[in-house]
Amino acid sequence: MCLRIAPVPYPISMVTPDWILLVLIYWALMLPYRKGVFNAWIIGLFTDVLLGRTLGEYALIYSLVGYFSIKFHKRLRFVPLIQQSVFIFACLLMAQAFVFIMETIQRPTNFTSVFWLPVITGTLIWSFIPPVLHFIRSIGRSIS
Repeated sequence: MCLRIAPVPYPISMVTPDWILLVLIYWALMLPYRKGVFNAWIIGLFTDVLLGRTLGEYALIYSLVGYFSIKFHKRLRFVPLIQQSVFIFACLLMAQAFVFIMETIQRPTNFTSVFWLPVITGTLIWSFIPPVLHFIRSIGRSIS
């Protein structure tokens, strides 16, 4: 969540992916029975409060993406990261589309094509996220 609200310069902030969602997808793929839809929903509520959004917006998005991640975890867990990136792209695109719909319903806004860039950067960054989080998990297991 710190990466989500970290202050970054303007051009970079337009392409920053949804770090929380990427980590939730990782946990749903690696530990689907321990990190489920309810955890995604709770983290979504925290994200709504953190970002000052309508309560339940990110909770709905995260729980839907968590559900699909858990549903397909057996297929996606052992495929190469490039093939996982297709699924990640679909999840991030769905999440960004929900944000687009929610924002449009609440107030008329004028979105540009830059609005969709976090989907592409999140997909490209995905290949680095599982190895880093695997390493963090292994450190946690060796400490305890």
